[in-house]
Amino acid sequence: MKQIKTLLIAAVLILGASNTMNAQAKVAHVDVSEIMSKMPAMLDAQNQLQKLSGTYDAEYKKMVEEYQTKIKKYETESTTATEAVNTERAKEVQDMQKRIVDYRDNAQKELQQKDNDIMKPIMEKVKASIQKVGKAKGFQYVLDGSTLILADGPNITADVKKDLGF
Repeated sequence: MKQIKTLLIAAVLILGASNTMNAQAKVAHVDVSEIMSKMPAMLDAQNQLQKLSGTYDAEYKKMVEEYQTKIKKYETESTTATEAVNTERAKEVQDMQKRIVDYRDNAQKELQQKDNDIMKPIMEKVKASIQKVGKAKGFQYVLDGSTLILADGPNITADVKKDLGF
């Protein structure tokens, strides 16, 4: 009777251990930042954003130079100009300041929007590829390797790059 009890307990422990082992999730990791930094579509997007940013910067510098030139001119002429002319010029300078600030703010918003518009489809493509590769390899979880402290599981970064075609 004692042997049957011992065998029964051993069988329960073995079955419990095998169920626990089967219940463990398969986990892999991928370095999304590495993929993004080397992805041709990402490099093209960065070039587009730099070009647009350069256009905005050039226009902004032009506006600031024009503003500084007018200020210098108005300062040198302020002693010989009438009070009404100086008041009108002060208002013009304030309007220029406002236009420059508004332009800068709008340019930043437009660049951010363009960045979002360009990045969203790229991120979706990378995410879809990670999901595809992860499922094909039988993983239940795929973690972004750029934030992992310990990564003993398989790294599928190369497989995702291959799936994305680079």
